[in-house]
Order: sequence, then structure tokens, then C-alpha cells
Amino acid sequence: MTTPDQTLADAVAAHWADRLLPRGARPYARLMRLERPIGWWLLLLPGWWAIALAGPDWRVMGLFFAGAIIMRGAGCVWNDIADRDFDAQVARTRARPIPSGQVSVKQALAFLGLLLLAGLIILLQFNTLTIALGVASLGLIAAYPFMKRFTWWPQAFLGLTFNWGALMGWVAVTGNLGATPLLLYAGGIFWTLAYDTIYAHQDKEDDALAGIKSTALRLADNSPTWLAGFFALSLSAFTIAGFTADAGIAFFAGVGAAGLHALWQLKTFNGDDPAICLKLFRANRAFGLLLLAGILADALVKVWNS
Repeated sequence: MTTPDQTLADAVAAHWADRLLPRGARPYARLMRLERPIGWWLLLLPGWWAIALAGPDWRVMGLFFAGAIIMRGAGCVWNDIADRDFDAQVARTRARPIPSGQVSVKQALAFLGLLLLAGLIILLQFNTLTIALGVASLGLIAAYPFMKRFTWWPQAFLGLTFNWGALMGWVAVTGNLGATPLLLYAGGIFWTLAYDTIYAHQDKEDDALAGIKSTALRLADNSPTWLAGFFALSLSAFTIAGFTADAGIAFFAGVGAAGLHALWQLKTFNGDDPAICLKLFRANRAFGLLLLAGILADALVKVWNS
């Protein structure tokens, strides 16, 4: 059994949640993956892209920041409740709070309720359509943990879930949907297929033994070719989104920088090296931030020229 002081294998070393929180709170922090911030970054960035492209609204971006941390945490709690038996069979996950006995299922459910309440309070700050989209996302969140039991493509379903913020962010600023947020959403889905397939290669041997499906297992040695296709489709969708939004050169420079980052990932990828897979997965924060930087720079240029 792990203890509240034991750092999990794929956590950020010496993270503040492991150093500063009371010992009794640390299992709950780990349950919502506070010591693995890459997850909330990957959830947050599509929303920030859409908000910035619609016309940067710093209040909305701040609310999305808080909402991403809380709702990513809620999703992780639900995932760990649903996957507790599978997690006990996988080396990387058997030390998580529920399978290791640090948190009971009843305690996890109560904590999930608190997180969902906090998420609802944030959601109610937005317009009606954004609230409706937020409520609709709960169906995706609830279904995701079970996809790996039925399909080789749970990473695609994660893409549908993790990039929902692109739709919500645009609607939160403009009050309506359109081609631009749908293209951002599509691009984000293909991006998620790339980075989460890379991530899934860490667990492919344990997943095969446990009967868990993933794109890493389905694509196997063909993964590099598929990853190149996922990144290409993602960048193509982002490019078209820029044209629909009348974006300027700075936006497309951001897409180009993200493309160079994707090329580095493809060159570095080794599906048989878990350390490299984790490094590349985490590096996708930089991919998303490069795109965001281009969007924000383009917005500043438009303000300067107005």
C-alpha cells in the first residue's frame, strides 16, 4: 500500500501538492491529479484558443482556468472510481489512491460531488448556451472511462471530451456557434489522438494483459505513420479555422511553430521507451501554448491596427 507521502511514478517531482498540503489531503490531491498538471493544461488550452480567437476576454479566460482544474479533477476522480479494478493490474496506476486503499469509493464519490458543485458555480457565471454546453459535456465525461472496454479508439473519445472547451470558449465570448469553433474542436480532437496515443504506449503491455484497448495497441508498429497523420489533420483544421476567423500572419506563425513542435515529437517518438512517451506527452503543453501565442499575437496586432 502506498502512503500519503509517496510520490507516484508519473507525477511531477517535488510538486507543491505533495510538499505543502496536509498529509490527510494529499490522497485527494492525487485523486484529482494536482501533482500532474499537464492534464488540466491539455483540457484548458482548447478553451483558451477559442476565447482568444473570438476576442480575448481575460475574465472568461480566468474562469476557464479555474474550471479546467476543477473539472479535470472531477473527471479523474470518476475515472479512478470506474477503473479501480483495472488500475490495480497496471504497474503505473496501482499506487493511485483508490486501488492502494488510501481513499475509499464512498469518500471518492463525496469528493466528486464537491468538485462538481464547484464546477457548477463557475459554469453559472456564463451565458445560457455556454451553460447548456457545459451540462452536455457531463455525458462525455461520464462515458469516457468505459470506452477502453469496448473500442480500440478510446483516445478519440477523449478528444471529444477534452476539446469541448473550444466550443464553450467561443460561445462564452460570442453567444453563438459557428465554423471557427467547430474547426478548432476538430483540430483538437486529432491533436488529442496524437498525444494520447503517445501516452498510451507507456501502458501497452499491462493494458494487453488486463484486456484494456487503446490506439497504442491497435496501431502498434504503425503508430509513427498514424501520429504524423493525426498531427497533419490537426494543423490543417487549425489553419482553416484561422481563415474562417480572418486571422492574420501571427496566427499562422503560431500554427507553423506548433507544426515544428509536432515534427520534433515525431522524430523523438519511441513507442517502446515509456520515459520518452511521458516526456512527449507532457511536451504537448508547449504545442498548445505555441498556437495560443500566435492567436494572442494576432489579436494584439488587430488592436494596434484598429
